[in-house]
Amino acid sequence: MNMLQDKKEIAALSQRLKKEHRRMLLARIGGNRSLLGGGAILLVLLAIAALGPLLVKFDPTSMDVVNRLKAPGAGHLLGTDEFGRDLLTRMVYGTRVSMSVGLAVSLISSALGLVIGLYASYYKLLDHILMRICDGLIAIPGILLAIALMAALGASSLNVIGALTIVFTPSIARTVRSAALVIREQAYVEAMEAQGAGANRIIWLHIAPNALSPLLVQATFVFAEAIISEAALSFLGAGIPAPAASWGNILQAGKLVIGKAWWMIVFPGAAVIFSVLSLNLLGDGLRDLLDPRGKQRQRKMRRLFGRGA
Repeated sequence: MNMLQDKKEIAALSQRLKKEHRRMLLARIGGNRSLLGGGAILLVLLAIAALGPLLVKFDPTSMDVVNRLKAPGAGHLLGTDEFGRDLLTRMVYGTRVSMSVGLAVSLISSALGLVIGLYASYYKLLDHILMRICDGLIAIPGILLAIALMAALGASSLNVIGALTIVFTPSIARTVRSAALVIREQAYVEAMEAQGAGANRIIWLHIAPNALSPLLVQATFVFAEAIISEAALSFLGAGIPAPAASWGNILQAGKLVIGKAWWMIVFPGAAVIFSVLSLNLLGDGLRDLLDPRGKQRQRKMRRLFGRGA
């Protein structure tokens, strides 16, 4: 009877601890303004990308030269471009392009960077080979490398995703490797090796889960950088080919008529700013949520330098 009662008490205590942990986590999320603000803006952008084309009434490639460069008004809420195309419609379709490219680049480069970083941290020979390749790619300015790859591959959405994945994978791999090297030296990993556990078991069951926190934070920043890079490539004519809508090629067309149609610069520029801002806020919020000690260290450093000043 006593053993059965003890088991019930332990189970009840475990349930209370889980509820308390869940409550504390929700409280930390609720108090994290960066996480909530960035997540809210990102959700709105993703909703526009998913549902927006169902709500707009114009074709993004349909030209109406009679209404070219028409100012924002009742018929066209954000005005029209140099071919009379509805700017709101093209902005909505551009949101779909930017979100899909950014998300795809973030997911693919995170997956590749995770694999490269984990195995580089565990095998010294692979570390020397893979990290030197990553160093070589990082040494080339990202936008120049992307332009060179697009010149070789040709302009298309898939090629933009492939080129930007090559650009951003090395930085994620180095981030994962740095975290995995610290975990690799922990006593429990050495104990698993002493017990004869295989390398793949140790890497994926014991090192990888503990390296996910910095990976998630880095993935949000890569998402933001991919959006900027896609817009830059399209602005330079090396990204999404016309007449497909992209924030970058809308800006590229707008610079030619900026004196007559300010809306072709302001609205797509604001879309890029808000999307990148939301992802940076989300990344900062995730970093504070997953590493509260880091936030405390930052506060201590600010107080220290404040006093020193």
